[in-house]
Amino acid sequence: MNDGAGTETQVFGGENHSGRPARPLWPAIKRGLAGRCPHCGEGKLFYAYVKTVDKCSVCGEEISHHRADDLPAYLVIVIVGHIVVSAFMAVEMTTYWPMWLHMIVWAPLTLILSLLLLQPVKGAVVGLQWALYMHGFGDEADTIETHPEPTG
Repeated sequence: MNDGAGTETQVFGGENHSGRPARPLWPAIKRGLAGRCPHCGEGKLFYAYVKTVDKCSVCGEEISHHRADDLPAYLVIVIVGHIVVSAFMAVEMTTYWPMWLHMIVWAPLTLILSLLLLQPVKGAVVGLQWALYMHGFGDEADTIETHPEPTG
């Protein structure tokens, strides 16, 4: 971008550098959270619990090449950990519970929250990747980067 004084203003982020149209980040993440196609928001993103569809049934967007990998699980661990540990500490500071009661409350709560959050978080990660043209969503082939040969 030219600022009028003959100097070039640097712009970080966005799609200004590639010539591709910018995709809406937050709407794509929200659509993924809802289990919908990050492109159109209409088609289903999942055909099983955390198995994504190969292609959107409504708009035809190719989804099979996403690479969410372990990020959704890591994010769920962080979210659930903060919720459960905070609640545990609050209970510990205000009341006395025997160990068996802690086990009956916190173990199932951790499991239930983890299972409830995994699919929406994975959908949000897929939406993020779509909005940022990552991992095949930019119509380029994913290639394996090789390490440079050691010298000397």
